[in-house]
Amino acid sequence: MAKAAEKLRGANRRDVTLRILAAVPLNYALTALLTVWLARILPGGPAQASVGATLMSFAIFALIAMLCFAVRSTAKLWLVMVGAGAALALADWLLILWGGRL
Repeated sequence: MAKAAEKLRGANRRDVTLRILAAVPLNYALTALLTVWLARILPGGPAQASVGATLMSFAIFALIAMLCFAVRSTAKLWLVMVGAGAALALADWLLILWGGRL
């Protein structure tokens, strides 16, 4: 029984560690990519779009951080976050090539 409890304790530590890593550094990278994308597609002038995207990024960061601890599976969490990051990186790169606003 003691070994099972120690296994569970180790699994919980690993789970919390993976969630913290997803909630802070991975979330920061994902929010930065999303902010770049938003700044390029929002209407208005470049300065207004940049300020608007930056203001939205604070709410987006907080929302993603809360979701990191609300979901059940850390594997699905990481898969979705890395996939979303790759998709946003591709979208940002294509917008730059296409000549989107700076």
